[in-house]
Amino acid sequence: MSAIACWTSLHATAVVVGEQGLIVRGPSGAGKSALALAMLSLARERALFAALIGDDRVFLRASAERLLLRGAPGFEGLIERRFEGVIAVDHEASAVTRLVVELTGADAPPPDRMPEENERFTELLGVRLPRVTLAAWQGPLDRADTMLHIL
Repeated sequence: MSAIACWTSLHATAVVVGEQGLIVRGPSGAGKSALALAMLSLARERALFAALIGDDRVFLRASAERLLLRGAPGFEGLIERRFEGVIAVDHEASAVTRLVVELTGADAPPPDRMPEENERFTELLGVRLPRVTLAAWQGPLDRADTMLHIL
């Protein structure tokens, strides 16, 4: 049995900022990779530690009421930069998830400015996590700035 066999696969991108793992979910083309790259760049400008966990496919495992995440084996440190191709960036093998970021698709209504309690949290593998929804019309730098302020 491979080491990844006990993990659950998720179509998402993930980064770690400081000690906080972030899962970025959304439909294809919503800007998951662009947000991750923008967060890495802005964090570096602000002298914060940040690294990629995984792009496009991450693996989750619940342990001791925490949600662990890691990237796909064989793709460590690789992320797609749209119109440029796959590039290598600083990466970490794993992190503890602290936040889930939902990116809306271009045709989705804008998220509520003051979401209801049930919209501010999500559950993955039985672990309840804070959730933030960001609008499709926000560019990756605006989204990244918002996320770094939340952290």
